[in-house]
Amino acid sequence: MNAFVRHATILAYKIYYNFHIEGAENIPQDKALVLASNHRSYADPVLLTMPMKLPVTYMAKEELFKNKLFAAFITMLGAFPVKRGAGDMKIIEDSVAILKSNRHLVIFPEGTRSKDGKVGRGKSGVALIAAKSGADVLPCGIIFEGEKLHFRSKLTVRFGKVIPASEIAVEDTSPKSLKAVKTRIMDAIRELVEGNQEEKIVNEN
Repeated sequence: MNAFVRHATILAYKIYYNFHIEGAENIPQDKALVLASNHRSYADPVLLTMPMKLPVTYMAKEELFKNKLFAAFITMLGAFPVKRGAGDMKIIEDSVAILKSNRHLVIFPEGTRSKDGKVGRGKSGVALIAAKSGADVLPCGIIFEGEKLHFRSKLTVRFGKVIPASEIAVEDTSPKSLKAVKTRIMDAIRELVEGNQEEKIVNEN
């Protein structure tokens, strides 16, 4: 049932939006990854799963689970609830367990959606999960104009080069160490998103 819901939802998105994927060749298909992405819309988790062969799990704010019908739907798509700002180590432990079970984990380090498309500073949770799991990180960029998606909106999902776990390994999980890892990940996401803006300026000129 989960697979049917996922594939039906993906098909609906492909029909509804003017959808493009870039960098799919950068996605390893044989091991679980941390998919670290900017956050633009409620559609983002599904958009990131489209080229994936392994199952995908993602964090969703607990408020989305208040409606039982909607909660059942997003749970089938791979969501699990997270209380924002709680600093719950169980979330970290669950995330590591998900990656160890050979499932991709989608994380939006900004913690909230960007209305103007600019990439925020992000939080260090993504760095802690990457450090504790030993998983590689795949930076992702979701790009569209305006605050919200509309019918046939031009929508691009861009996958960057994998950041190997060996390049972001830390000797300790001190704030300083985690900040360095988080900055590396956020810079990679920002390059994917803002690179689109640079290309647009060049094309317009």
